[in-house]
Amino acid sequence: MTDDPLPVRLRPLESGDFDRVLELERELFGAGAWTYGMLADELAGYGRWYVVAEADDGRHGAGRRPVVGYAGLWFDGEVTQVMTIGTAREVQRRGVGRTLLRALVDRSRELRAQAVFLEVAVDNDRAIALYEEIGFERLGVRKRYYQPEDKDAYTMRLDLAASAARPGEGDAA
Repeated sequence: MTDDPLPVRLRPLESGDFDRVLELERELFGAGAWTYGMLADELAGYGRWYVVAEADDGRHGAGRRPVVGYAGLWFDGEVTQVMTIGTAREVQRRGVGRTLLRALVDRSRELRAQAVFLEVAVDNDRAIALYEEIGFERLGVRKRYYQPEDKDAYTMRLDLAASAARPGEGDAA
């Protein structure tokens, strides 16, 4: 990381956060971003768990903490799937994504999931490095997974049953 870690506070995603999350979705994913309806359906879906990261650095006034990231997880009863992790561009490389990912992995452990799966664009080197640092392994490539860009994606897995020691923990978040 090149910048100082940004202190954040995680809390459950609420409908009042939708406008900000959708703003971040468009900033990060452009034409492939979720819509309001898609986000509402996803949040209401069975086995879903979504959180937002609020900046907690004291620079925004008393009681005001802007949402600088969000993440979501789906649990099917055996494994979890990372649905999304998004971090505002202005705070990227400050540990917010790492904090969100660790929260998803911790939640997966609480649910007693056997593994955590995710997909990541093959050209997203920073995200791939973060996932591998935490202990995810590449399983294969999904061709033309990301639409409308038609980018390929790596499928990755973190085996929770085999990972008694938590890789990447103890690092500066």
